[in-house]
Amino acid sequence: MKRTLLTSMAILAIFSTTFMVSCKKNAGDTEKSKTLAAETNAIAESQYNDVTTIVDQAALNSAVLLGAYGTGGSQSPFGPLGSNCVSVTVDTSANPRTITIDFGTSNCLCLDGRMRRGKILATYTGQYRQTGTVVTISLDNYYVNEYKIGGTKKITNQGLNNSGNLVYKVEVTGEVTRPGATAFSTWISTRYREWKQGYSTPLNILDDVYTITGDASGILADGSNYSLTITSELVRKMNCQWFESGKIDLTETAMPKITLDYGSTGCDGNATVTILGQHFPIVLQ
Repeated sequence: MKRTLLTSMAILAIFSTTFMVSCKKNAGDTEKSKTLAAETNAIAESQYNDVTTIVDQAALNSAVLLGAYGTGGSQSPFGPLGSNCVSVTVDTSANPRTITIDFGTSNCLCLDGRMRRGKILATYTGQYRQTGTVVTISLDNYYVNEYKIGGTKKITNQGLNNSGNLVYKVEVTGEVTRPGATAFSTWISTRYREWKQGYSTPLNILDDVYTITGDASGILADGSNYSLTITSELVRKMNCQWFESGKIDLTETAMPKITLDYGSTGCDGNATVTILGQHFPIVLQ
């Protein structure tokens, strides 16, 4: 099936953990449906990253203190992503210990502008920073902006690497259902998350810096296969909503390889898409 060049660009950008790309797509209804399927998987990656951050904070503090973007570096006391309609319960008497993060059954508006409902459930076998600790996350009727995010996520503390930084192996077997849809896309991912800065200030997430490597694959809602590889580590500062640098390669059924480069211009949405040797600047939102 033929697609326009702009549609191909959009698919790659969408897979880059953002919700929308500020470029126009001149495609038919069938092509647009494929783009929406890819967008579903981008939302999955973005939200599984957010789920990890939320559980990180709950495990460390028995509460979630993640400050919202654009707050000038200040912490928000109102829960995950600045929400005031969520409860956090930590049971340290259970074996393994359990965490329940409950957004309720009605949409909960968070300060990142997203609506969440449902529960994030986690178990952990030891202290979050202890080598060998395993955190297992499941999602109970969990929705973000009416996208249903399902599946499981396993985070294993692999201890310090040769640079003296903690490394976590992050494995996801997930499902994403778009609003109003019945078919879902699968998302299978193995990532390595290296904690490079902010380790000594656990109560201040906004000075944390992580790098992420690894790959992902799955089947889109229309039945087509895809794979994604991080070819240059993604750099994520927790006081910024975008990756600040890194490269991703995407391959999909009957499509040429597409590359997304986040560049090196700091905290902004500027990126470059490369396909068939041609470079196209885009702005991620």
